[in-house]
Amino acid sequence: MYTHKKSLGQHFLKDDIVIEKIIAVLKQSPFNNLLEVGPGTGALTRHLLGIPGIDFKAVELDDEKVVYLNKKYPALAGKIIHQSFLDMDKPFDEPFTVIGNFPYNISTQILFKVLEWKDDVPCIIGMFQKEVAQRAASKEGSKVYGVLSVLMQAYYDIEYLFDVSNECFDPPPKVQSGVIRMKRKTTAPEYKSERAFWVLVKTAFNQRRKTMRNAVKSLFPADVLQDDIFLKRAEALSVEDFAALTFRMQ
Repeated sequence: MYTHKKSLGQHFLKDDIVIEKIIAVLKQSPFNNLLEVGPGTGALTRHLLGIPGIDFKAVELDDEKVVYLNKKYPALAGKIIHQSFLDMDKPFDEPFTVIGNFPYNISTQILFKVLEWKDDVPCIIGMFQKEVAQRAASKEGSKVYGVLSVLMQAYYDIEYLFDVSNECFDPPPKVQSGVIRMKRKTTAPEYKSERAFWVLVKTAFNQRRKTMRNAVKSLFPADVLQDDIFLKRAEALSVEDFAALTFRMQ
């Protein structure tokens, strides 16, 4: 038996149809190494273990779930990394795909952690709180377009795949969920530096109701701020717009 730990944001997927859809998406792109984040009670894991010819690992923080998984799925022996995903080292020396029903309380942090490994993670398939999934996938002009959208889309093509009802989980979360697929872009945006890009994006959205001219005035010379693009708000700028502006920062 096992318990649900609210402190860890545990809502275990139980709907076989949804699980099969996620597995089908996973198999559309080839991979040799696979990391599952937050296997919980193994709803996805039991299918992932059956994929032939891959190196599989799962990262799980909860002591109780590690014991449960090892007992229920003997094939997991030596494959569970018992710690927080946010604290772990890169699990493979070669490129690897990431999949998971991500804990909702740290899902945004999980995506930023993946960015640290972006050159080794060609594909991510994840279940998120619907709001987070929409933010990651949204384009400029959307009300939910923000820091997460720009920083993830600078390196990944993101596709919102489908909604998942809260009734597909045990216990049902109070929010709806969504599954997204992120595929690494072959080229990164051209910017002055990654640090400049991140600083600009975060500064711009920190005061998203203001025009760019007011929100990021500390980052640019006064004459550059006269450009018409600075009359727009951050949510109106594309990833490419932000990247191009880094070359004009002071």
